[in-house]
Amino acid sequence: MNYLKNFSAWCYRISTLPLLIISGVVFALFMALVLPAMAGGLSEITGVTRSPDTSFIYKAEELYAMAEAYGEDGRAYYIYTRFTFDMIWPLAYLFFLATSLSYLYKPLVCQKKAWALVNLLPFAGALFDFLENSAASLVMYRYPLLTPVIAQLAPGFTFLKWLAIGASFAALALGVAGRMRKKFLKLSD
Repeated sequence: MNYLKNFSAWCYRISTLPLLIISGVVFALFMALVLPAMAGGLSEITGVTRSPDTSFIYKAEELYAMAEAYGEDGRAYYIYTRFTFDMIWPLAYLFFLATSLSYLYKPLVCQKKAWALVNLLPFAGALFDFLENSAASLVMYRYPLLTPVIAQLAPGFTFLKWLAIGASFAALALGVAGRMRKKFLKLSD
């Protein structure tokens, strides 16, 4: 636990306004340019729009159904993108969310210890994203052979990924609201 506190404190120390701006630009560029280009690739090859990555809740049987529907070329494309593009995308949103949360919550850390580790939420999201990509890719690679344990774990990783990312964005919204409230209260004094 001490390691987490030290790492969180380091994130607070390095999160400056210039780093926040850089992380926001990187995130915005990915959202505007890279994500739309990547989103259509799988559906063009397979004709299928559903993916484990964009699902919130699914079962192992549904993962196998996706593997079947993708076909051999679709599965190869899926695996390729998980270990190219989808290695960089989690780093982009991690960079943005961790920097933003650290920057926004820095003033509160001294006052409220409960919020101190909020800046680590995005790291959990990225970790579960990488685990999800690895598990789903292994299922796709081995298909039509079954991969029972990994196929059961993949949906759990996906669910935890979305939970951590959703919590990160919720904390981001709360942080922005808190900062705006503080500025408003200063202006009204």
